Amino acid sequence: MRLRSTIDFLLYDWLQAEDLSRRPRFADHSRDTFDAVMDTCERIAREKYAPFNRTVDQQEPQFDGEKVILPRCTYDAREAYAQSGMLSAAQDYEIGGMQLPYVVESAANCFFAAASISIGSNMLTSGNANAIMAHGTQLQKTVFAANEFNGRWAGTMALSEPQAGSSLSDVATRAEPDGDDFENEELGPRYRLKGNKMWISAGDHELTENIVHLVLAKIPGPDGKPVPGVKGISLFIVPKKLVDAQGQLTGERNDVVLAGLNHKLGWRGTTNTLLNFGEGKYPVRGASGAIGYLVGKPGEGLKCMFHMMNEARISIGMAASMLGMAGYHASLEYAQSRPQGRPIGGGGKDASKPQSRIIEHADVKRMLLAQKAYCEGALALNLLCAKLVDEQNTGEGEQVAEARLLLEVLTPVAKSWPSEFCLEANSLAIQIHGGYGYTRDFAVEQYWRDNRLNMIHEGTHGIQAMDLLGRKVIMEGGKGLQLLATRINATIQKAQQQAKLSTYANQLARALADVGSTTKAAWATDNPQEALANAVPYMQAFGHVVLGWIWLDVALAVLAKDDALAIAAHRGSMAAQRFFFVYELPRVSAWLQVVKTRDMTCANMEEEAF
Repeated sequence: MRLRSTIDFLLYDWLQAEDLSRRPRFADHSRDTFDAVMDTCERIAREKYAPFNRTVDQQEPQFDGEKVILPRCTYDAREAYAQSGMLSAAQDYEIGGMQLPYVVESAANCFFAAASISIGSNMLTSGNANAIMAHGTQLQKTVFAANEFNGRWAGTMALSEPQAGSSLSDVATRAEPDGDDFENEELGPRYRLKGNKMWISAGDHELTENIVHLVLAKIPGPDGKPVPGVKGISLFIVPKKLVDAQGQLTGERNDVVLAGLNHKLGWRGTTNTLLNFGEGKYPVRGASGAIGYLVGKPGEGLKCMFHMMNEARISIGMAASMLGMAGYHASLEYAQSRPQGRPIGGGGKDASKPQSRIIEHADVKRMLLAQKAYCEGALALNLLCAKLVDEQNTGEGEQVAEARLLLEVLTPVAKSWPSEFCLEANSLAIQIHGGYGYTRDFAVEQYWRDNRLNMIHEGTHGIQAMDLLGRKVIMEGGKGLQLLATRINATIQKAQQQAKLSTYANQLARALADVGSTTKAAWATDNPQEALANAVPYMQAFGHVVLGWIWLDVALAVLAKDDALAIAAHRGSMAAQRFFFVYELPRVSAWLQVVKTRDMTCANMEEEAF
């Protein structure tokens, strides 16, 4: 299957997304409107993104001391995306949205990610605005979120600091009340922020009239000192340019300074910045300190920001999936056209016979099947998570509670598994190209570089793994893990009734039981140091079991079609499912072994011995 047909099958035949139009929020929609949106996005991605993927990689953002310089194609792509309405695709009609299901929005955004992941940072703007919609005041929604959704302004998330990185409890940026009347500001309680933020994607550019930074900072306690730990962190809206209560620019620059650009190995088309807040270069009303408006309650900054981060994690998983998919399609096309080697007969190779195309070699087919299994499986997982967001937002009763629990457990996997294994797919795509794959003559080396960043975006593997094993699978007495196991077992029971799938169903049942017993064994001593020492192998095994479930469920959807195996694309899906179970699922037991024995080889390694 190519990308569009793969998405159509997963969206409609597997997830039954068309049924969402029966819900009041989506009543104006049908498959026709869903398809129209995807047609538009596919066209824009093909015309405005794909032709310039190499351009933005080679013409990196430059800072001339005053502003960021980007190639013309970046402006054109951003304008086309904003005009498509995709920034506000899932929002209410009243604020200019389309009230699309989130799963359809996610599917439509796949085309942009596959065409050029680094040409824009639209998911940050949407995520920023969504966080304001969830936790901001009505005026903050009207002034900031609405102008991000309509494309007039862009948004960022400013968390990391040079000295803190992922350790948000060590955030040092301070926010102090701005005057005695700070609580009377129309746009929200007004503070002055001072500090430095690092690795801020799209932190500065000239693509939009304004940039809305969501900034984590600490409000000093009664003793004038920052409150230690994450409980002291609050969230602030800090616009690059100050605005009034009607959303109009006041003509005054906020005290936010671009201190420099980071030049990463991938996503080179996206500006990545070091920002200084409140250093005094642009004094506001005669004083240093960037003006920021409190979002939500003091001390609840992480709660507000995580609303944005969870959505961002699903988006990063999707980005990783699409970069893997782009590499897969490129290497498939190359393998179908590249002649090299000859078939081996009883007497060895016959040099007089024509060369074989490399796709005729078994090992090349292995590498292609691995890519297909990783990338299409990862795409399916992330579309499932997107549909669970719709269930959580528009479902009824128990549907909502179950969707929330499943998302809690699956989100770390949806982010981390694709960013590891779709990166491996990119590596295989390079291998298929042979020596040419390591040159810039072909796109696969760029796909690998772009995808390598996703292993650290929105939380590293280690962070996601500790979140999964240290919190998600044991929260609420393990209720989320139990619910997921129930869903997986339902698929297993259906597959056991299919002759083509029964063996794989039993294999998955054993792997699922192994995950359950290992989870208990990891926490048998109630010692977090022991339990989490091998959190990453646990994540890898857990993710493989989830992907095994996904592939088994997709295979059931294939076999449910009248023309099931008469179509080559469907036979391809069944082959990818078989590959995953034969080549990948057996790895689960090895990963889990070190977890269940609470092996401390890594944790106890003495520093001097390295």
